[in-house]
Amino acid sequence: MSVLVTGGGSGIGLAIAQRLSAGGTPVTICGRNKERLAKTGLHHVVADVGDERAVAHAVRRAAEHGGGRLDGVVASAGGSGWLGPITQLPAVQWEQVIHTNLTGTMLTLKHAAALMAGQGGGSFVAISSIASSNTHRWFGPYGVAKAGVDHLCRLAADELGPSGIRVNAIRPGLIRTEMVSVITDSDNPVLDDYLRCTPLARVGTVDDVAALAAFLLGPDSSWITGQVINVDGGHSLRRGPDFSPWLEGAYGADGLRGVIGTP
Repeated sequence: MSVLVTGGGSGIGLAIAQRLSAGGTPVTICGRNKERLAKTGLHHVVADVGDERAVAHAVRRAAEHGGGRLDGVVASAGGSGWLGPITQLPAVQWEQVIHTNLTGTMLTLKHAAALMAGQGGGSFVAISSIASSNTHRWFGPYGVAKAGVDHLCRLAADELGPSGIRVNAIRPGLIRTEMVSVITDSDNPVLDDYLRCTPLARVGTVDDVAALAAFLLGPDSSWITGQVINVDGGHSLRRGPDFSPWLEGAYGADGLRGVIGTP
């Protein structure tokens, strides 16, 4: 089994790639930062998932590394650079987040699935977010993009099943990574609220997600497709987190409810 992991230079993507590689799977990771990729010691290719030519190249390189086959893909590249009221959301921020998370996943799926269909099947796993199912106020385009990822995976599972391709998604909750260290690595009211909303009241680890991804890529999940599975300690049973303690100072209480111009 050979696997491509996008966004594999850090965080969840790297943990998945390392888990698979430790088990003997030929793994190729891709991302935008050449130095970060090189530090992992894994087979890698520089690619921005928003660039279709780069994605197609990464898929080909991963297949070459796997001896001509690509058996699995994890679409982990994503992120968000916006936190604030939707009435103040710049269109360029919206477009960037949608492009990276949703379009990037679509391009990865498009090129990987074409290869997999020709070889008789494979498994595709997208990393979504609890923000796709539970509203996270002031997250702007991020949850919307991840909801699109969820639907894309269900649609693709329906289309590609006859070609032996399984497509699933994972919705992580709050996972300790560099990207969210400002929340997870200190005592603060936002972290306290996350934990109040999580029945298994702890922050998740990248290994929690990697374990499920490895299962969905492997033979033990051969009759599972079109599923969106939460790895969130039960957080999805309750509500999204409250970021107002951090944002009121910047936008004001009225600003958070959409009033423009409130100090």
